[in-house]
Amino acid sequence: MSDLFSVDDGTDRPAAPLAVRMRPRTLDEVVGQEHLLAPGSPLRRLVESGEGPAGPSSVILWGPPGTGKTTLAHVVSQGTGGRFVELSAVTAGVKDVRSVMDAARDELALHRRTTVLFLDEIHRFTKAQQDALLPGVENRWVVLVAATTENPSFSVVSPLLSRSLLATLRPLDDTAIARLIERAVHDPRGLDDAVALDADALEHLVRLAAGDARRALTALEAAAGAALADAPEEGAVVLTTEHAERAIDAAVLRYDREGDQHYDVASAFIKSMRGSDVDAALHYLARMLEAGEDPRFVARRIIIAASEDVGLADPTALQTAVAAAQAVQLIGMPEARIVLAQAVVHLATAPKSNAAYLAIDAAIADVRAGRAGTVPSHLRDAHYPGASKLGHGKGYVYSHDEPHGVAEQQYLPDTLVGREYYAPTDRGAERDVTSRLARLRRILRGH
Repeated sequence: MSDLFSVDDGTDRPAAPLAVRMRPRTLDEVVGQEHLLAPGSPLRRLVESGEGPAGPSSVILWGPPGTGKTTLAHVVSQGTGGRFVELSAVTAGVKDVRSVMDAARDELALHRRTTVLFLDEIHRFTKAQQDALLPGVENRWVVLVAATTENPSFSVVSPLLSRSLLATLRPLDDTAIARLIERAVHDPRGLDDAVALDADALEHLVRLAAGDARRALTALEAAAGAALADAPEEGAVVLTTEHAERAIDAAVLRYDREGDQHYDVASAFIKSMRGSDVDAALHYLARMLEAGEDPRFVARRIIIAASEDVGLADPTALQTAVAAAQAVQLIGMPEARIVLAQAVVHLATAPKSNAAYLAIDAAIADVRAGRAGTVPSHLRDAHYPGASKLGHGKGYVYSHDEPHGVAEQQYLPDTLVGREYYAPTDRGAERDVTSRLARLRRILRGH
């Protein structure tokens, strides 16, 4: 067996990374993504027959890192028997794309050979750069296999999206990650049984990979290096949890402050507070903070939730949220995590009401629909010269002069008299508002 970290050719050239060496060569070697690779599925037909319903198709692979996007691109290339060209949207431009398209057109015309273009991180391409791909896709000069970690509905232009098969890749589950690690330990392309992996070390590597195959194999390779460095001159080399911990000491957090995970985790955070699951809310708070999210962003979301989801069921929730936001500004991280946690616990465990939120939206809907009406004359501004001649302010009753501090008086425009926007709930402190509001409306309407 050759050295794990160098090529056995008489030189000291380093071997390819374990994740590259273990890349599946056929669909049968692919672990996970069963929902995309079932018999008769479009992706499997493309690979096995080299064509879709009307010749070679183009594919957009959408999924988190380490789920097999690059692997599937290589497998598609082998299945179609085409020439494989790889570009990265990070470094390539329109000139590079057009060069590939011209070469692909010549290859097809002269040699009847299809070109498979793998474009990594297509979401980084501008609209103009993506438009440059369209002629090749429309005329089937290339089989485009584009990979992205961002939602294609927002990051890929519609003409290109409509001409492509969209394949959504899912994070690998623990069973699939364990299979990949064990295969790499035994496979001649991998570690070739140079080490034995104990059960605890396997569990540790699986847990910290967090569904990312590439990360799992990279950590395994580093842990194997540590185990071999510690190995006695004779006897079996056992890769233990200690070696694994030396290789990787923190779980990967899939969280891009500009991407889908930002919105997904933030959405789950807000919905957990709204749903009164304090433990889930704290979990998502921790995920955002550990991923480097701006604590001010988190504080703003808490303030909004305090009014939108708690409202007058617990009026002190908004006070807590605002105080937390101010404290975050004053003390910063890492101590701000404690303040944010307190606010999250308050909101998640508080009684809930969205009555104020629904009320303002109903009022806005009337205004947008043209149901505004004129301001009643007795409510109009009467401080300027000539206002009294117009009747402004005439008949206005000063509320403080009336019993209970409430006057029988019309406030809404004539077209909206009797319209009620606010409907309090029977939860928390808002329960007391219900009876008080009923009395107020009776007095105002002279009942």
